[in-house]
Amino acid sequence: MLVSGDGRAIADKARQWIVVGEAPAFNLREADRRLTCERLLIYQWVMDAACAHPHPSDPAVLERVRPKLLTGSALQAVAEVFKLLGDPTRVRLLDALSHGERCVCDLAALADLSESAVSHQLRLLRTARLVRVRRTGRMAFYSLDDHHVIGLLHDTRRHVEEPSQAKKARRE
Repeated sequence: MLVSGDGRAIADKARQWIVVGEAPAFNLREADRRLTCERLLIYQWVMDAACAHPHPSDPAVLERVRPKLLTGSALQAVAEVFKLLGDPTRVRLLDALSHGERCVCDLAALADLSESAVSHQLRLLRTARLVRVRRTGRMAFYSLDDHHVIGLLHDTRRHVEEPSQAKKARRE
């Protein structure tokens, strides 16, 4: 697999392969090489067209926005939360907890998982402060940490379930 941080360099190399007929350093069948080169040329076309149309860019506006962007530890923390939410099992557990406090055995039954697997996922969610635990004797009951978590879950669900603009346009 060809990997590079510079898409333009890849596309230039692909053009050289096609125009000059030079074989790439990796071993691919001719059809696969043509397909790869075509994809790279398409990528270059997209990259070139990304800002091809001149538009007014106000540096003062950009400088007013820049301090409002996430940086440093806040950026890392938000990315970690989204990374945790990228797992369907954890989302399923959060969804179950959005309907009220549950013990590990109930969550395991709702998610069709072992109690051990649920405990592991809950530990990750607790570390990220998405859930909290209440212990009563040997029993552990989990709930969502606060209203922000339930809001995040419900907002994301509404976003996913609403029809896209493209679907709306096709219906009209």
